Amino acid sequence: MEKLIIKGNKELSGKISISGSKNATLPILAATILANQVTLKNIPLVKDIFTMVELLNFIGLKARIIKKKNIIKINNNEKNINTLAPYKLVKTMRAGVLVLGSLLTKYGKAKVSLPGGCAIGTRPVDLHLFALKKLGAKIKIKNGYIIADAKKGLKGCVIKFPSISVGATENALLAASNAKGITILKNCAIEPEIKDLILFLKKLGLIINLKGRSIIIKQRKIKNSKIVHNVIFDRIELGTYMIAGALQATNNIIINKINPKIVKSEIDILRKTGVKITIKKSSIVIRKNKKLKRINITTKPYPGFPTDLQAQLMVLLTQANGVSKIKEDIFENRFMHVSELKRMGADIEIKDKTAIIKGPTKLTGAEVMATDLRASVSLVLAGLVAENKTIINRIYHLDRGYEFLESKLKSCKAEIKRV
Repeated sequence: MEKLIIKGNKELSGKISISGSKNATLPILAATILANQVTLKNIPLVKDIFTMVELLNFIGLKARIIKKKNIIKINNNEKNINTLAPYKLVKTMRAGVLVLGSLLTKYGKAKVSLPGGCAIGTRPVDLHLFALKKLGAKIKIKNGYIIADAKKGLKGCVIKFPSISVGATENALLAASNAKGITILKNCAIEPEIKDLILFLKKLGLIINLKGRSIIIKQRKIKNSKIVHNVIFDRIELGTYMIAGALQATNNIIINKINPKIVKSEIDILRKTGVKITIKKSSIVIRKNKKLKRINITTKPYPGFPTDLQAQLMVLLTQANGVSKIKEDIFENRFMHVSELKRMGADIEIKDKTAIIKGPTKLTGAEVMATDLRASVSLVLAGLVAENKTIINRIYHLDRGYEFLESKLKSCKAEIKRV
C-alpha cells in the first residue's frame, strides 16, 4: 500500500495552478446522460472522476478521458442503455447516486446502489428520494439498491427541502430537467459547483433561474448539438494550498487559475487569523505570519466556511496564539483526523460538535493514518509544519480528490515523496 513521506518544517515558496473542480465535474458528468455529445474541459485527473467515467461507460455512454489535455469526451447514442449503477462502481464515491435523477427523468427507471465515499457520517439519501418522490417517482430500497420508477414521466412541482443538501439539490435539478412543466426547488444549496451545473444545463437549452436559495426549472426540449463546457476551478484545493502557504510560506506562494470572489469567506477567515493575502484578478499571493491569532468559526453551507476545509483550518489553528474553536455543523463525524493530529503533538479536545484547539503547539513527525479525503490532506499540512519525518498511510483517499498533490507541493520546495 502506498504512503507519503514528508520531511517537515521547510520554508515554502513558488507557484501553484489550481485544477478543475472535482465536485463540479461529477454532477456535470451525471448530467451528460441527458445530452448527446459533450466535451468537458479543465477536468481534474483524480480517482473519483475515473470511477464516474467508468460508470457512464457501464450505463452505455461512450466516455473517454484525454489525460494530456484534461478533457473528457462523451457520446450518448441512446442504444443499449443500462439503467443500472452497480455497487462495485458506486461504493467508493458519493457522487455515483447522482445518475439516479438523470436516468429516471430520461428513461423512466433506474436502479442505483446506495452510495459510498468518505466515512464522515451517515449522509443519508433521504432528501434525494424526498425530492424524486415529489416529482412523481415510485421508489423502494431493496438489497442495498434504490429502485426508482416513473413510467409516465416526472411532473414539475414545488419542492422545499427541509434542510440544505448539495447532493439532493443536484439530483433534484437533474431529475427536474426533463420533468413536465415547471419545477421550483426551495431551500437549495447554492454552491459554485451547483451554479456550474446550472450553466451546463442551460447549454442544453433548459431555462433555469436562480433566486436566492430557490431554483426554477422550465421544461424545454434538450438540444442534440455538441456541447463544450469548461469546468470551474476547485475552491477546496485552493483553500488547502492557501493554508499550506499560511503555515510555511516565509516567501510568497502564488496560486493561479482561480476566481477570488468565489472564496471570499475563506479569505476573510484566513485574514482574521493574521495570514497575509494579496488578491489579484485571477490569482492569490499568500505568506506566513509568525503571530497567528485565535478564531472561532462554524462550518456552514455556501457562502459560509466549507466543511471540506475544516480539517485543514484546524492544522493552521494549532499554530495560532490562544484557544480557537471550530463547530462542525454539516457532518456529525468529521473530526476523525483529530486523534492523528494529537499523535503529532496537537492539543485538541472535542466537545459535542466543537473542536477546541489550543495553540501554538510544536508539531513533530509521526506515522499516521488517513481516514477520509479532507482528513488525509490535513495530515499532509501537519507534516509540512512538523519537525522531522511524517509518514501518512492509506493515501488512496487523497487520490480521490487532489490532482498532482506531490508535484504541486514539490514545486514550492516541499520535501514529499510517495513510496
